[in-house]
Amino acid sequence: SFCGCVGFKPTYGAVSRHGLIAMASSLDQIGPLTKTVEDAAIVMDVISGYDPMDATTTERTIGSCKDAVAKASVRDLKIGLPKEFFTKELDPSIAELIRAKVGMLEEMGARIEEVSIPLSSFSLPIYYIIMPSEVSANLARFDGMRYGYSDRSGGALESVYVNSRTKGFGDEARRRIIIGTYTLSSGYYDAFYGRAEKVRRLLTDEFKDAFSKVDVLITPTSPTTAFRFGEKVDDPVTMYLSDIFTVSANVAGIPALSIPAGLVGGLPVGLQIMGKQFDDARVLSVGHLLEKVVQFERLNFNS
Repeated sequence: SFCGCVGFKPTYGAVSRHGLIAMASSLDQIGPLTKTVEDAAIVMDVISGYDPMDATTTERTIGSCKDAVAKASVRDLKIGLPKEFFTKELDPSIAELIRAKVGMLEEMGARIEEVSIPLSSFSLPIYYIIMPSEVSANLARFDGMRYGYSDRSGGALESVYVNSRTKGFGDEARRRIIIGTYTLSSGYYDAFYGRAEKVRRLLTDEFKDAFSKVDVLITPTSPTTAFRFGEKVDDPVTMYLSDIFTVSANVAGIPALSIPAGLVGGLPVGLQIMGKQFDDARVLSVGHLLEKVVQFERLNFNS
């Protein structure tokens, strides 16, 4: 979104994570970053599919994404605009731009409908409880003895652990490990992680209900354009709020595509398209349709 690129996050389990250093096992989705939607479709046809080395992959296929993009049509297309994604946190200029692009599809014959996903407002706290908890568990193996960076200058075993994990992880990784360890600790597991998983199931059901009425959902990718380097480093909560529109797809395990929609203040704006589980090909086809009408003028970063 910030760089004027196409980014695709597939259905959870559609692409093998074998070989990936796990962050959050129930959330991690591997997908391509490309110049065009067609390129993303080509990559998806290569990397998607069942892998016996990854128990989270499924034998259910998503079909040929390249063929879906080639046959993309607006006929009978029903698009939902979730009202919870057009909130006061969203830059008004971005909201106006996204609605204008959706209007182009409406002019081509698509049907536009406002929908409601009430629990989507909880997607950010759900994500930032589940994700650090799983980070804490997954990165526990990087202790300086078996995996990862090792600093044995302290001599004693405890010093090896402390020095290795302190120096081997960056500030953000350490922050997530600490938050996750606290969340999973005795007395807090049910209050935080357990409750987040319950609300996650309810949110997933709300998305299923929305997709029984519409084919895809269209939202902004980010509430703002790119911020300056280091601008939010000292305020992690503000930094996390940049994810407010994208983490819903991770929590629900659904496919989501971000395509360039235009410029605001000279900086790229992303438009997000979400679809139901294993409807990846349709999401990419809608992105391709929009890409053709938007004709985004890519920034020349070499000038």
